[in-house]
Amino acid sequence: MRGSNFVSFLTAQGFFFGIVFGIIKSESAEGFLGFVVLVTLFFYLFAHLIVGFYFQALGIKAHPFPKHMHEHNLDFFVREINKREQFIDAFYANKAELLEENPRSSS
Repeated sequence: MRGSNFVSFLTAQGFFFGIVFGIIKSESAEGFLGFVVLVTLFFYLFAHLIVGFYFQALGIKAHPFPKHMHEHNLDFFVREINKREQFIDAFYANKAELLEENPRSSS
């Protein structure tokens, strides 16, 4: 599960817990809204703490993107595609010439 999904999940849980807690403990609409906001905010911040400590404990290291290798491969692919396009164009030109010379054999 991605970190942002975990944060969203816990925030939604906090919202519903806030509603339940607000219904049980509040005596006015402002109190209800306050409980809902505070409990949701607590769950939101708590989820960010959990995700932050989790990713820190994983020890994920950032690796540089091998830009030179990818550019070299993409240039190679572009050259190969251009060669194939030239081959296909030459094939259709030859086919058109053959059809003009011999109009009876059409395929």
